[in-house]
Amino acid sequence: MNDKLELLARSGYAARGAVYLVLGYIALSSVFWGGGGGQANSEGALATILRQPFGRILLGLVAIGLIGHVMWRLAEALLNADHHDDDAKGYAARAGNFASAVANGFLVFVAVRLALGVGSSGGGQGGGGRDGMASWLLQQPFGRWMLGLVGLVVIGVGLVQVWRGVAAQYQKRVQLPADHEHKLHLVCAFGLSARGVLLAITGGFLLYGAITISGQQAGGTAEALDWVHQLPFGRFLYGLAALGLIAFGIYSFVEARYRTMAVPRVAKVKSAAANLVS
Repeated sequence: MNDKLELLARSGYAARGAVYLVLGYIALSSVFWGGGGGQANSEGALATILRQPFGRILLGLVAIGLIGHVMWRLAEALLNADHHDDDAKGYAARAGNFASAVANGFLVFVAVRLALGVGSSGGGQGGGGRDGMASWLLQQPFGRWMLGLVGLVVIGVGLVQVWRGVAAQYQKRVQLPADHEHKLHLVCAFGLSARGVLLAITGGFLLYGAITISGQQAGGTAEALDWVHQLPFGRFLYGLAALGLIAFGIYSFVEARYRTMAVPRVAKVKSAAANLVS
């Protein structure tokens, strides 16, 4: 049974890789080949997969893989599958894993709706979903402060991801094959750094939304890419960011194959589930 759980967890990284490969292609095509591929965000990538031959089957497989990724992230967060120390750094890493589980859970929801024909297949409305969540959060008690905190956390996660790529910290858990280590490291480091920068920009949008008390100021990957495009040499930087998303997709497949995993025993998973229910 543990082998099946590990296979499901690894399929999660592969599913994430597929989403980011498509996302990077959409972004790249929009700046160099006139677009037409969909919205440059995760929801747009899922909609693009749906439009391919056998799209519903492919999207269903991606959804199953993403469910595996959610389960693995929860195992990391709640069961400490990566054996983090019981200190501030360890708890921060586990909190980040839990946030990743929530974000990927939303993607599972979108993928299932699209596969069943319930949602739109047009690629979404940019950051509309994130705008709505930010607006909802602002309406809650202390919502402005909570949104600001979320923005700071996302900025921190992005910067940590850049550091993991540049300093090769990811190799603590990903054992690259010796004969391809240098080439794979360049791709992995580039992908992690690019995604980290885009995450930090997204966190900046959330923080600005908290300062201006406006959920409409929040944004996601598409808005972060648009902001990059408006910078000096923006077309070049946008293309570089799009290539970085593709590189992160490749990194996800590398994780699916070479990441070290200590999948919790089924009994431990059932016990944790029972405790959550009770």
